[in-house]
Amino acid sequence: MSSDDHRILVCNCEQSMALKGAALGKALGCKPPVIHSHLCRGGIDAFEQTLAKGGNVVVACTQEAPLFTEIADAAGGQTDIHFVNIRENAGWCAAKTAPHAKIAALLTAAKYTPKPARLRAIQSDGLCLVYGRGSQALETAKRLSGLLSVTLLLADTDEIILPSVLDFPIVKGRITTASGGFGGFEVNVDDYSALTPSSRGTLEFTMPRDGARSDCSLILDISGGTPLFTGHRHRDGYAHADPGDPVAVLRAAFDLADMTGEFEKPIYVDYDAEICAHGRSQIVGCSKCLDTCPAGAITEAGDGVYIDPLICGGCGHCAAVCPTGAVSAAYPPQADTIAKLQIYLDAYGRAGGKRPIPLIHDGGFGTDIIGAMARFGQGLPAHVLPFDTHSATSFGHVEMLAAFAAGAERLVILTDPARQDELTGLNDECELAESLLAGFGFGTEARISILTENDPDIVETMLYALEPMKPVPALSWRAVGNKRDVARTMFSRLAEAGKTGEAILPLPAGAPYGRLEIDTKACTLCMSCVSACPASALFDDPDLPQLRFVESACVQCSLCVSTCPESAITLTAQLNLSPSALGQVILHEEEPFTCIECGKPFATKSTIDHITAKLAGKHWMYRNDDQSRLIQMCDNCRIVTQANSDTDPFSAGTRKVTRTTEDYLEARAKGRDIDDFLIDD
Repeated sequence: MSSDDHRILVCNCEQSMALKGAALGKALGCKPPVIHSHLCRGGIDAFEQTLAKGGNVVVACTQEAPLFTEIADAAGGQTDIHFVNIRENAGWCAAKTAPHAKIAALLTAAKYTPKPARLRAIQSDGLCLVYGRGSQALETAKRLSGLLSVTLLLADTDEIILPSVLDFPIVKGRITTASGGFGGFEVNVDDYSALTPSSRGTLEFTMPRDGARSDCSLILDISGGTPLFTGHRHRDGYAHADPGDPVAVLRAAFDLADMTGEFEKPIYVDYDAEICAHGRSQIVGCSKCLDTCPAGAITEAGDGVYIDPLICGGCGHCAAVCPTGAVSAAYPPQADTIAKLQIYLDAYGRAGGKRPIPLIHDGGFGTDIIGAMARFGQGLPAHVLPFDTHSATSFGHVEMLAAFAAGAERLVILTDPARQDELTGLNDECELAESLLAGFGFGTEARISILTENDPDIVETMLYALEPMKPVPALSWRAVGNKRDVARTMFSRLAEAGKTGEAILPLPAGAPYGRLEIDTKACTLCMSCVSACPASALFDDPDLPQLRFVESACVQCSLCVSTCPESAITLTAQLNLSPSALGQVILHEEEPFTCIECGKPFATKSTIDHITAKLAGKHWMYRNDDQSRLIQMCDNCRIVTQANSDTDPFSAGTRKVTRTTEDYLEARAKGRDIDDFLIDD
């Protein structure tokens, strides 16, 4: 890192961290930075002087980021400020190892600027539906009514005493279905009835009816029932809290209280329908994104899928498991995630760091766990490098292996146990990554740990108990191209480093790499599979009856298997590292049959022989040799031959002679039958 590009402001936080400017400068490859002790208080002048110089600034503090940002805004400059936490992430650590290599890596990675996210505008009018029971729901609605436009929907009206002034409408009913997202929810209510203003004593309501519908921007659900949405934690604008936990109810109400006005939400994923392997011609192939989406944001849309940006919470499951890259991460993009990993681990290695173990975590749950470990425990081990990302579950096998290709010894992914039911896709990707690492020659011992735990003491114990392993050598490569291109490049580099010598690596069932096996006795070369393949892995030959295959393009979606009318195709999950996987190979071919009239090849010999044996002399259309010859002609010659024959099926036939009065009179005069008379005539 050049100090000319990014000026570094480092504080030892009142000497609670043992930092040395010379050691940190050496680790960073720049002149030693000044180590402040009270940058956010007595050293604020140093911050202001740095701002006055313009350019980019890295501030090694996140706790006081709001203060520094306020000062920068007041100065009115164009300084780009990056904040990084070196205290909980590195400095507050019980290990005797100097933290400078890790801090240098954190500071270097902090300057990386990812591609800005595309944003979607959301309008919220503040109309909030409070759905609950009894007096608790009433009191909660009263508190929110000063901040939001509240409607109270009661599932139970017991123990309610109405106030003398009612600031919001009260209705009774039971929500049967709910849809939509923040700014545009829709609910359907049965047993719906409005409060009668003249209620005295117990509440009285109008006659109930079913099927009432209502729209709102926000929903506070404290009914105590099942959440209205699958994966409700990911549904912006919907808060579900246990009515038996007053603190949770209060927190949920606070979360919704300021959600009025215009908001901008990142577009978390991009979708390319052209390469989606979900379906072809109403035959379903891959459904991994549908199966793993915890928010219910993905639905079928013809042969593809639709991802609702209002519902999508950015967990990244879909992009991680998508075999083709049709669903790809947009916040942050995969290329940015990999590039930052490479910068992070490279800086750590150049600064003299050993045994790097990236700790993948999200910015909320994971940051709190790390903070608790630093404040009340031993802190992170010096060689455990926290990597903050929007969602830890967005890491698929490509991102996991990218960490090892950058030199990681192990990989730990920290996830929230409250979302344990959402980890199926992550576990599958982990299994695939481990299988690939073993195949590349890096041993069979597990290197990836998915840690689902919210107790900082347990997390700390687990991290300190990790035994040393032989690191994967850091490799030089760039994440360029689509998901398949990135994976292929990285796999080749890892295989070279592992010196496995094996060209074919077996993989777990369901892996997105593999080949096809063709039952040549059953295959008729109808080419249905070619038209169904979404990945351009199957090809025909316009001149010869051949089925060709490109293994590197196959995503094992099974559309070809489902489409084949002869059930002649089976899938084999494997990774073929040989150059032959990049080119077309012939899976099945047959001797062509040439038209007996023009000599053009138009079908396979076995097919024509089979049809001839079945129809010639047995079907009414092919009773004699001349008719049977039609089977052995191409489409053009068959039509010409039929048109020139006596039995032309397209002929209009002989027009029937019109019978007149004169015909009848003449036939009678000659004493003959009218039909015989006309025929002879």
